[in-house]
Amino acid sequence: MSMLKEFRDFAIKGNVIDLAVAVIIGGAFGKIVDSLVKDLIMPVVGWLFGGLDFSNYFVQLGSIRPDQAAKIGHPAPYAYKELADAGAAVFGYGSFVTVLVNFVILAFIIFWMVKMISGAKGRLDPVTVPVATPEDVLLLREIRDALKRS
Repeated sequence: MSMLKEFRDFAIKGNVIDLAVAVIIGGAFGKIVDSLVKDLIMPVVGWLFGGLDFSNYFVQLGSIRPDQAAKIGHPAPYAYKELADAGAAVFGYGSFVTVLVNFVILAFIIFWMVKMISGAKGRLDPVTVPVATPEDVLLLREIRDALKRS
């Protein structure tokens, strides 16, 4: 019974809930960045470098077996995704470049978000205004000082 209570207390803590929310938002944010890289950035990069499609750059390791070729259903040349889906051994460095660009963009965006949040947090911190000394304390100080002088 106490273990169930301990687990409930752990699961209800703010840090665990904050972490769960962060993971969910991070997953959604990752999809946005994936789309940004795949649909907007990589086509422009490919166009700038002569129509390269990085996702289709690969090295086929060994020959393709007849059963793998039958899964694809048409003669060579094959696309990276077709070979990978058929189970052939391929070294897909183009896909890696796309994922690497995705990571760099995501890291850069998170860096700027943390930097902006840190800056905003500094501006949003409450300014400590010195509290005026109450009148009765001032009066007591005057009495004390008068007693010291006499």
